[in-house]
Amino acid sequence: MMRPLPLASAALAALLCATAFAVTPPVVTGTSAEDAKKFTRQVNEDLKELWTRSSTAEWIKATYITDDSEKLAAWANEALMAYLTEAITASQKFKATKGMDADTQRFLYLLSIATTLPAPSDPKKREELAATAAKLEGIYGKGEYCSKGKDGKERCRDLLELSRVLAESRDYDELLDAWQGWHQIARPMRPLYERLVTLANEGAREIGYDNLGELWRNGYDMPPEEFEKETDRLWEQVKPLYRDLHCYVRAQLQKQYGKDKVPDGKPIPAHLLGNMWAQEWNNIWPLVEPYPGAASLDVTSEIKKQNWDYKKMVSTGENFFVSLGMPKLPKTFWERSMFVQPQDHEAVCHASAWDVTYSGDLRIKMCIQATEEDLVTIHHELGHIYYYINYYTKPVLYQSGANDGFHEAIGDALTLSITPAYLKQLGLLKELPKDQKGLINVQMKDALEKVAFLPFGKLIDQWRWDVFSGKIKPSEYNRAWWELRETYQGVSAPLPRSEKDFDPGAKYHIPANVPYARYFLARILQFQFHRALCRAAGFKGPLYECSIFGNKKAGAKLKAMLALGASKPWPEALYAISGERQMDATALLDYFQPLQAWLKEQNKGRQCGW
Repeated sequence: MMRPLPLASAALAALLCATAFAVTPPVVTGTSAEDAKKFTRQVNEDLKELWTRSSTAEWIKATYITDDSEKLAAWANEALMAYLTEAITASQKFKATKGMDADTQRFLYLLSIATTLPAPSDPKKREELAATAAKLEGIYGKGEYCSKGKDGKERCRDLLELSRVLAESRDYDELLDAWQGWHQIARPMRPLYERLVTLANEGAREIGYDNLGELWRNGYDMPPEEFEKETDRLWEQVKPLYRDLHCYVRAQLQKQYGKDKVPDGKPIPAHLLGNMWAQEWNNIWPLVEPYPGAASLDVTSEIKKQNWDYKKMVSTGENFFVSLGMPKLPKTFWERSMFVQPQDHEAVCHASAWDVTYSGDLRIKMCIQATEEDLVTIHHELGHIYYYINYYTKPVLYQSGANDGFHEAIGDALTLSITPAYLKQLGLLKELPKDQKGLINVQMKDALEKVAFLPFGKLIDQWRWDVFSGKIKPSEYNRAWWELRETYQGVSAPLPRSEKDFDPGAKYHIPANVPYARYFLARILQFQFHRALCRAAGFKGPLYECSIFGNKKAGAKLKAMLALGASKPWPEALYAISGERQMDATALLDYFQPLQAWLKEQNKGRQCGW
């Protein structure tokens, strides 16, 4: 009797059968407006089928990492890559077509930017690109640092364990060991990444772009060169606030580690900021708290004390959205999501939200810990889920944010309503900040996450745009990475680095080929969205005090924008929620105005900058 296949293996086998049948794009026999409409209808059906196959394979690969699941994802993605390359090429025949309706025009534009990893038409190169991409993400997901402990025994630690060291330890050498241990896992990625760039650039050229970076920047309803200028403009708006925060934090770190390790007028060593990539600094809160004891903000301790498990944490996030007039999550969400780290196999713990079938098959993937950080992340990921809920009945190319920054910004905007008052309602804070000292503490804690992230969010894709264009040569990958990190972040490598290293690969989004400008935009847009929703709720006080929890008017405004998906250019979606058509950082600056004034006072007489 044949032994039944394990669940994951059965799913792999089923998908393998499905992916054996390639889908061919419709043949363009005419170029009239009606021909274009017919073409887009068929492409919509085909893409939904192919994206469902790819997404299902990716889900299995992310939640059950094996060589076989990597192969399966590569095969599914190879079929998708082939289809997209052919469909985008075919769609270019309609460039001169007149009389097309707005939907058809919008669909063809979205199709032209539908892939972040375009494959060459050569089948062997396409197969190689899919396999390379899967291998890169697999190296990251299986990454471990093995070293001997004080007892002489070898111990292997994954990213979660090493990140815990960065977050909790205050021992300079222990932090350094964990930092360098994780970064060394990326070294084998370097030749693979170089090859991925070569192949993806070739694919981008075949569909009409100079390089992959130009394709990515074309996805914002404006010319690529204008989008780069737009990100520069937004960065200039927020840079003064970041530099004020950097100056204060460096001074506090000097008290902990000494000026010999954290000198005046120099970048901060990357391993001292509480995060593996120094992208957010909230884990060093105890070292930089402005007024110790002025406001009890230790939410994590209360979560642990009350024994919140993943169900309680996720249900709390769900209840937030339900309070705005959104529906409860379907039963399948609870059955199919990955909420905790598997004990019997490897999985990618990086939090993400999914609609696997583009038909309401909603899931999140997280290795949830009983921490405030993960409670906030759950609210964020459910922001994605409720975006899906509001648009999943639309054509598949409309099942996206108005631009990719919108999707991230919605989740982030809702987390701004996790105010001390909201946390008190949840029973996670005993009392609210009572005075200016308490306010500064709250704002500092927020800024360590949201303001500290801004330059990191900007530089990731700046590095890749320059790599894709050839401005940064393969022989300069690591040097250029650290030059950008010092320029934008004022953060330096804590150890000498060379071109044997591939430190960009130690950040998930590089080997996973996930564009990153969306996260930078999200940090700006979330405040713009928050301000708009607070206005809709009728809130009159300072922006930092507003929570829209329980407000159906704000919920209706939010749903009106979510329901658009990508069916309209992003300025129209922005107008639907805010009455504004330009991305603007003034809401962020308004939100943090009390903190910035305080920082300027504290930094008087200090040598700021780097």
